[in-house]
Amino acid sequence: MNRPSCPTALVTGGNRGIGRAIAAGLTEKGCAVTIGARDTGAGRKAAGELGCGFLPLDLTDPDSYFAAMTGAGGFDILVNNAGILSDASLLSPKSDFDDAMQVMVSAPLDLIRLNLPHWRETGWGRIVNLSSDWGSFAHGLAGPGAYGVAKAALNALTKALPRDLPAGVKVNAMCPGWVRTRMGGDGADRSPEEGADTAIWLALLPEDGPTGGFFRDRRPFDW
Repeated sequence: MNRPSCPTALVTGGNRGIGRAIAAGLTEKGCAVTIGARDTGAGRKAAGELGCGFLPLDLTDPDSYFAAMTGAGGFDILVNNAGILSDASLLSPKSDFDDAMQVMVSAPLDLIRLNLPHWRETGWGRIVNLSSDWGSFAHGLAGPGAYGVAKAALNALTKALPRDLPAGVKVNAMCPGWVRTRMGGDGADRSPEEGADTAIWLALLPEDGPTGGFFRDRRPFDW
């Protein structure tokens, strides 16, 4: 099936940083965008500024996002952007391993599952998973805490999902690079818009576009 004339899109963590830039870029491309955020006040404010919809999503709370997604009725494009970062050792009692895996692996998979009825009905969909070079084995599986481990698991999910997704639905992961956000810091060498570019491209791939891949700057990136 061809792409809808005005695709609907959900961008998690869309109230700031790369997610906000992705939401703005998709809006400019003619998509009907909804941003998801845990902070309802910040989410509604950002949605008003962007001219898009808002969905309260706390990815640490499955009950809340199950209810929100069920009520929303499905989206053509799902951008799993939300993430967390901690510098606690994986071996520390304060490790963020459980939260990192929930927010960056389990919740994205849950959102995909919850959106399946919509994709089965429409026959067209795009999933973009925001990953990182820190989640790449080829680039050293780096970064503090559980972040790199969770992103590697998200990459594995991206690689495996095409065998189970309905025809017409593509899934890809991307590395935005080092971006000036609250997580990336002021010293990063890329703007949020530069970091968002590949995600926007993947969200609107044509029918002959790739699936099950990992990309940076619109080019394949080593797993």
